[in-house]
Amino acid sequence: MRAQATLIAAILLATNLMVASNLSPELQKLTSSSPSTDVIVQFVNAPSSTVLSGVTKGGGNLKKNYTHVRAALFNLPPAAIGALANNPNVKYVSPNRTISGKMEFAEPTTNANIALQYGYDGTGVGVAIVDSGISTSNDLSTNGMSRIVYSTSFVPGDATTADAYGHGTHVAGIVAGNGANSSGNNAIYTFRGIAPNARLINLRALDANGQGTDAAVISAIDQAIALKTQYNIRVLNLSLGRPVIESYTLDPLCQAVERAWQAGIVVTVAAGNDGRDNSQGTSGYGTITSPGIDPYVITVGAMNDERTVARGDDLMTTYSSKGPTMLDHIVKPDLVAPGNGIISVLAPGSAISSLFPNNVVPISYYKNVGNNLVSSTYFRLNGTSMAAPMVSGAAALLIQKDPTLTPDTVKARLMKTATKNFPASSTITDPTNGQSFTVNYDLFTVGAGYLDVWAALNNSDTVSSGSNALSPAATFNTSTGTVSLVDPANSVWTNAIVWGSQVVWGTSVVSSSNTVLGGTAIVWGSTSLQGNAIVWGTAILWGSSNPFSQTIGISGEAAP
Repeated sequence: MRAQATLIAAILLATNLMVASNLSPELQKLTSSSPSTDVIVQFVNAPSSTVLSGVTKGGGNLKKNYTHVRAALFNLPPAAIGALANNPNVKYVSPNRTISGKMEFAEPTTNANIALQYGYDGTGVGVAIVDSGISTSNDLSTNGMSRIVYSTSFVPGDATTADAYGHGTHVAGIVAGNGANSSGNNAIYTFRGIAPNARLINLRALDANGQGTDAAVISAIDQAIALKTQYNIRVLNLSLGRPVIESYTLDPLCQAVERAWQAGIVVTVAAGNDGRDNSQGTSGYGTITSPGIDPYVITVGAMNDERTVARGDDLMTTYSSKGPTMLDHIVKPDLVAPGNGIISVLAPGSAISSLFPNNVVPISYYKNVGNNLVSSTYFRLNGTSMAAPMVSGAAALLIQKDPTLTPDTVKARLMKTATKNFPASSTITDPTNGQSFTVNYDLFTVGAGYLDVWAALNNSDTVSSGSNALSPAATFNTSTGTVSLVDPANSVWTNAIVWGSQVVWGTSVVSSSNTVLGGTAIVWGSTSLQGNAIVWGTAILWGSSNPFSQTIGISGEAAP
């Protein structure tokens, strides 16, 4: 009898979880025998102490209450999680998923060198780096004073803020490195970042292996919002991501970045490095990672500057993730920037140089020296992780020039002024395996175009109060085989003269009727009906096959 009662209780619990729309797919699979789980509970309104204690009434404990993000981290048993399904104060519950962190030519290629000549170097602007930490470097100092003005760690059990992995320091150098270690009379190249005098706020959320959790990243975002006024944090860089599990309207990472955006902080996110992934028959489309799927943020794909200053020979990387986003079909990336073979600051003693020995930089590459010793201060990395901080640095320059700019205006200006001259396609052969990959330069691959810092600084268009620059959604018409854009409510893109689709994304990819040209043949492949179904979210829930091991990681170190 007791065994039967236990079985019935388990069935009831499982049924309750399965029908609950405010529980994530992973949590809907829990049974009474499942262990206690760390979960992030998002609330409809800012939770009072009574509401917080009510969550743990059935057992478990509160681990962290976020101040500026309307959520909290709990450890709860299955029964307590199931009870949240009927809690009117709860918006959504998800597990604490794991996450990882996914310019000798790049700086002039983006025309940031012209900006520097006119005094735009990011002075006074704070850029928060949520990553694996930032180690001190001459390149991140001015007159002997470090520009890392604040550091803290959100890695459980590890208070160290130095960069044991090496990814965050490299990202920081792309944003704000001044090239001190590669300057001087014997310099061949100077590895200078986009905003070489910006302040850096070091919010360490990834561990010594480049891994972290949703909770750690949300804690870092929450802290950035709290410190905004003190350090004039106007830009937040997230060169990290994980697979998409639910709509951005429920995803806790997305909801956190939206809070930062609404607080007046430009949020830049790496698109991901899954552009070669054809495992679902989509040729890499629909592979943007979270939180890059959120329509508020600036999601950045990676170009290859071909190690030349000229922009005309630059090509899209084949690994850069493509849109539209899974489930919501948001048009991403928003724009692209140099991300391949980027040389930036190396954290002393970090793991990344030994993990990728082929990426070391000889000192003789950038200085006239009589030896071929390996540099201890610079390292070369590939990926959208390297492209995102290019845009973060550009945002800092725009804000330095005009501190009144809103995140929406910064995003819109960067997108409108991005270069839109691309070839129709390009084919690249991977030298490691001889495999060839073809890239089509469509809306879901290059977004609004290629970052042009100087053009953005010379633009004066603004997004008026009450309007927004949210990325539009795409809709697929199965009858005509065409893809069209759907602008969000109060979107600035509805102003056809200043911000219209043809103006921002270019006439080569968007027609006057807001239709994405060649949508069926180029983007989806008219013969791949299964691929269409997967991209448009009707066949599978992306990434749900192994729900408790989704990885938040760096978007770049191993990209080809």
